[in-house]
Amino acid sequence: MARERILIAVKTYPTLSSTYAELVCTAGFREQGGWVRIYPSPFRFLEKDQQYGKYHWIELELEKNPQDPRPESFRPRDIDAITVHEKIGTERAWDERRKLILDKNPIHTNLEAIIQASRNNEYSLAIFKPTEILDVVVKPVAREWELPRKAAAEASLKQGSLFDDTDRSDFKLVRKIPYKFSYRFTDDAGKESTLMIEDWEIGALYWRYADSHGEEVAVAKVRQKYLDDFARTKDLYLFLGTVYTSHVRKLSNPYVVIGTFHPPKVTQPGLF
Repeated sequence: MARERILIAVKTYPTLSSTYAELVCTAGFREQGGWVRIYPSPFRFLEKDQQYGKYHWIELELEKNPQDPRPESFRPRDIDAITVHEKIGTERAWDERRKLILDKNPIHTNLEAIIQASRNNEYSLAIFKPTEILDVVVKPVAREWELPRKAAAEASLKQGSLFDDTDRSDFKLVRKIPYKFSYRFTDDAGKESTLMIEDWEIGALYWRYADSHGEEVAVAKVRQKYLDDFARTKDLYLFLGTVYTSHVRKLSNPYVVIGTFHPPKVTQPGLF
């Protein structure tokens, strides 16, 4: 099986797993264009030199995940054989990132069309350009993981993973964010929607300020970054992905925001 090069564009905040203790959904793009979802990925259990960041090229063997019918879903054939290559930078107003992502992949502007495509299992990942971001909605949620879910993850941690036999006795499960952050926006039909944001960065940003300045400051910093900065000063695109259970059950809207693409606004196309 041939190894593929994937440009990582998405890393979601970790969730607990009864099989792998903790998992991260990562996704990116092939060199010629086209989405790939890499799942499962025990990201925090990878060796340090394998812990890729966003906009790193990685190389690995992928096989279709038979337990996930979504077209873009693949799993690593050998998680220990991932090779991390160069990172695509932000030079010239994100010019190279724009060419690799925006120029080689469809950009959607109508949410209902994306939802219908997921019901038909045509795709489950999309680049979406909202017409207008109206707000970042903040709602308190349970402060701790549900006890059965946490217990199952801890049991898996003690038993080891199917991925490797690494000693994880000192590993601490990811903390649960006690707030749900969502974008409220309109699409090109004027339809207003609210989608939860589940990317890694929003969790990291929240905890950075919650630990040093408290929850109120942390929430304000998240709103400042995702609304005042990304939505109001940048050329914002949303990476959308379906939740597995919602996708297979064909719920009314299976999507969440799994990442943002927020280059500077360019007033003169082709300037670079």
